Amino acid sequence: MAAESQATGQKLRSVLRVVAAVLFGCVLGTAGFAVSYAEVPSYFGEDPETCANCHVMNDQYSSWAKGPHASFATCNDCHLPHDDIIEKYWTKAEDGLVHGAKFTFGDYPQNIVIRDKNLEIANAACLYCHKDITDELRYTMGVDDQENVSCVRCHSGVGH
Repeated sequence: MAAESQATGQKLRSVLRVVAAVLFGCVLGTAGFAVSYAEVPSYFGEDPETCANCHVMNDQYSSWAKGPHASFATCNDCHLPHDDIIEKYWTKAEDGLVHGAKFTFGDYPQNIVIRDKNLEIANAACLYCHKDITDELRYTMGVDDQENVSCVRCHSGVGH
């Protein structure tokens, strides 16, 4: 009887292993398909066309491509930090997850609104690339620090 019970237990473990392997394979296959379908590897690069992978950003991409920044600045130049590579890729990953979730679940406004953190990053990018101009403006205006200068307040449509 003990041998019979032991044989039943071994069969059950074998079945459970097969079921676990099939489930793991399904999860892995689904994840692989999602990564491929969403073109996830393209988001690690610098190509602005990547930002138009989802139709939500087509207007922004088209506007950027026709604008003055297209010849020397990519989306990453304006929307990711310049001074810290870890923060750059952390922001890129965070934004990708937020954008992916919003696009997947249709939870995005008709007029896309930048988050506060990303607004600060974009403003810092303006100050970084246009340092000569902004330094002179700050001097003229009597502003001592960059935190009190908001380029995007007046120039929100620049870039796209």
